[in-house]
Amino acid sequence: MKKIYFGAVFTLLSFLTQAQEDFDHWSIDIGGGLHQIGSTITPGYSANILGQGSMGFRYMFNEKFGLRLDLGYNSFSADENSTADFKSNYYRASLEGVVNLGNLLNFKSFTNRFNLLAHVGAGAASLNVTEPTDNGGDLMYVMNVGLTPQFKLSNRFSIFLDFNSLIHYNQEDNFDGGANTSGRESNISLMNTSIGLNIALGRNKQSADFWNEELDEEVIDGELVSLKKRLDSAEKEIAILKTKESGPNKELIMTELDERYVKKNEINKYANVVSGSNVDFIRNLLNSGYINVYFDTNKTKIQEGSLNSVNYLKQFMIDNPYVNAELIGYADETGTVERNKTLSQNRAKMVFDVLVAAGINPTRLSYFGGGEDTSVAKDARQLARKVTFKIK
Repeated sequence: MKKIYFGAVFTLLSFLTQAQEDFDHWSIDIGGGLHQIGSTITPGYSANILGQGSMGFRYMFNEKFGLRLDLGYNSFSADENSTADFKSNYYRASLEGVVNLGNLLNFKSFTNRFNLLAHVGAGAASLNVTEPTDNGGDLMYVMNVGLTPQFKLSNRFSIFLDFNSLIHYNQEDNFDGGANTSGRESNISLMNTSIGLNIALGRNKQSADFWNEELDEEVIDGELVSLKKRLDSAEKEIAILKTKESGPNKELIMTELDERYVKKNEINKYANVVSGSNVDFIRNLLNSGYINVYFDTNKTKIQEGSLNSVNYLKQFMIDNPYVNAELIGYADETGTVERNKTLSQNRAKMVFDVLVAAGINPTRLSYFGGGEDTSVAKDARQLARKVTFKIK
């Protein structure tokens, strides 16, 4: 049994460095507390309820589903009400599926501190009776079912309560050393109640248990400070454009626009619409996808190089108070369709929030998630993680 313990721990620890993305996938939990023997104890015998501990190594595939290796130990001895003395030790190891009910049921809509996990799995266990006689170890199969409420202490630590029931198959001995005379092959033999600490492993600011895609206030404030600095430097050039009495100066407009979105030799494509003012020209650049806001993989934080794009739309709407804008978010093809739909909408919402904070009336803006942008190949997915504009 000890070989199973150490082998499983070593295998899991060898993969701890593989976690990626914007939340920590790996975590360790350590707990201990009370136990209650179920049907597999000889009549007249009773055991102390204190004396069990567990350790878990968990990997979350995403914010809702994961796997956990559960290692547990129980120590049983007779209490004052038992008709005879006995001592036994119980070891178990099981692999469990984990469901984050808190994220599945959107707990984050009303709390940032409480969460609820459910877990179910199967494995092996060994009951080693030492008194009154040594049984040499009783090997059996075990199924584990439980619920784990959590309370977040910080981004790295949370405390938990765990309630689980252990169903044993082919258990030959009772926990007191007597023969298991039950006619059933399976018994609800043991119930554990634990309190413990969960520790997230990784360098990200959030764990999978309490993951929230919404950016915190500090991130939004940082975006706004950077945006305001860029707005200040752009005001003079915009003022020059507005005071031009003659037709639009294409070179001056292109100086104002970020070179990453349109090349000088592409100006000719719009020669037929730049007639009396620069409004139609800039409108077409916005609507035709030359000016977009880009994001990193699985992020809703605007790339620093894309803040100019938000600036262009903000200034255009200030200069033309009769226009409205629609913000359309996109994601690349990695991840599930449902998650990409949510991610694309949250990216559009991020641009919406920055524009509103910069002074644009929210009634002039609308946003939605366009889901996956399948128009680009695998090697160009960075171009799919974006928000585009439609001027109305």
